Amino acid sequence: QVQLVESGGGLVQAGESLKLSCTASGSTYAFRATPMGWFRQAPGKVREFVAAISSGSSMIDYADAVKGRFTISRDNAKNTLYLQMSDLNSDDTALYFCAAKMRPTYSNPKDEGEYWYWGQGTQVTVAS
Repeated sequence: QVQLVESGGGLVQAGESLKLSCTASGSTYAFRATPMGWFRQAPGKVREFVAAISSGSSMIDYADAVKGRFTISRDNAKNTLYLQMSDLNSDDTALYFCAAKMRPTYSNPKDEGEYWYWGQGTQVTVAS
């Protein structure tokens, strides 16, 4: 079992930056062995993929909408996943979730059905 808690959300102006964190507790061995991802859900929209990272950080994927602006990273020693977001715009306003896979394989990282553990989310609001 892995429990995930996101933090770092808030209200920012367009063009500013924000860094989200996701801290794992429980079976931290599982955290270090599994791929992780960030998803987001804007009001009235379905949840969408943002970024994913393999257990050893060798494989990373981004949604086209955030490529070049967002950076996903992880510190397995601290059991923490990060999402550095820069040049934010109003389209980035959403509830951001971190998620962990059950299995260690980095397959279909953009498919939320591949993820077993989810946090409660942290709100990011970008004022234009």
